[in-house]
Amino acid sequence: MPAKKSASKKSAAKVRLVAKPANKRGPARTRDSSPVAGAPESATVAQLISFAAERFAHAELWFGHGTDNAVDEAAELVFFAAGLRHDEADEVYGQVLKATQRTKALALIERRIRERVPAAYLTHRMWFCGHEFYVDERVLVPRSPIAELIEARFRPWIDPTKVRRILDIGTGSGCIAIASALAFPKAKVDAADISTDALAVTRKNIERHSLKDRMRAVQSDVFDGVPDERYDVIVSNPPYVGDEELAGLPEEYRREPVLGLHGGRDGLDIVHRILDQAAAHLQPNGILIVEVGNSEDALVAALPRMPFMWLEFERGGGGVFLLTREQLVAKS
Repeated sequence: MPAKKSASKKSAAKVRLVAKPANKRGPARTRDSSPVAGAPESATVAQLISFAAERFAHAELWFGHGTDNAVDEAAELVFFAAGLRHDEADEVYGQVLKATQRTKALALIERRIRERVPAAYLTHRMWFCGHEFYVDERVLVPRSPIAELIEARFRPWIDPTKVRRILDIGTGSGCIAIASALAFPKAKVDAADISTDALAVTRKNIERHSLKDRMRAVQSDVFDGVPDERYDVIVSNPPYVGDEELAGLPEEYRREPVLGLHGGRDGLDIVHRILDQAAAHLQPNGILIVEVGNSEDALVAALPRMPFMWLEFERGGGGVFLLTREQLVAKS
């Protein structure tokens, strides 16, 4: 049976290479007394991944927190438990797991099914722009298509050699801010978030990537914490899930902090505040990049004359717009 894909929500636009499915769980199924009952006693890496993927499909899990299918989710948990690297996959698929590795993997697989916890919260790791980040339940799991823009150093919309200051609003784990700092080694980056819990994770990742000399984690409600600052690039993946969409989220998404998801009735409360204030915080020729996901249509309807440039991504995803400072000033 094929694995269920991600639901339509803040993360749905971030799931790569899959179409958006209907926001339904389907009929409930009777679960085994133990989700890992029948696990092979002596198993290779590949065999345990296959076993876990079958259990995930049977349990009708939802994906979208870094993976979009049962096999990839199972592989992450088995590789983590066994202390293996994904770049050595071809060499280790046939390796027989030690008893301790198997036990640890099965415990993670059981938690994934029983608790509906995204794999990243079980392993406390996720990759973004090719960099590994620490994550836990205080922040959303990194998964934004903005990664492609950072990899391109925001070309062709700005000259990368002239970027000296970057602001990330709603930074969460700090993944966008830190990836930007690594892509722009001469730039100073502010990672802003209203949540003190999220900023604790941000600081952990800043230290992990040895960026304390060029980055700061700032408690800020949109621009309140940086009132007099100006930037060449302002980027944001803010809360943008509306009331109706929030009510329909599957369990996996309810494990994430609602503060990072919920953007008011139509999902656009924070987005409107960013748009209203961004021009005052951008340098001439600066750019604003914001992800609004499934709230794209609502934003266009609310601001029909705003010249949004909606960006396309080779690896999938959408709902990301770009505006220049000059466009924002003209519409203010």
